[in-house]
Amino acid sequence: MDEAAGLPPGSTSNHARTRAALLELALARLTEREQAVYAAAMHPGGEMPEGAGEVARLADLLARTVHAAITVHREVTIARYELALEASRRPELRKIYDEVGRGIRERVIAALTAAGSPDPVRHGRQMVAYIEGLLFDAVVGAGEVPTLEELGAAFRELIRVVSGR
Repeated sequence: MDEAAGLPPGSTSNHARTRAALLELALARLTEREQAVYAAAMHPGGEMPEGAGEVARLADLLARTVHAAITVHREVTIARYELALEASRRPELRKIYDEVGRGIRERVIAALTAAGSPDPVRHGRQMVAYIEGLLFDAVVGAGEVPTLEELGAAFRELIRVVSGR
């Protein structure tokens, strides 16, 4: 691993003795970086800004977060997909990856609850799937990068549908 990374022999084993341990460290660091992307769109305390239950505010929050993940933090998003594929082959990594995913889904469910969704768990799963599809398509799919305005409009429409507003 050291040679492939252009490091002196023994460098990676100072941090992780096995490939599995190195991947776990990589996933932990990736999670920190992604959380920083999400936190940048949130209130400084890490919570939704006041009034985020309103459709427009929630849509803008989601649009800013997704747009940043596609543009400014594109490499982080690509790395997450790489690790997701690796997690499909490594149960120990899958466990960590799934825990991180649960945390994201819980935040989306809470936001959709505040927006008035009559079924926030189901709608939360659908919203996460929609977001994942947008991200995947933009960074490793067709490469179409939606504008911030396009994302805002799409999220407003989607949130209105699930909240009945």
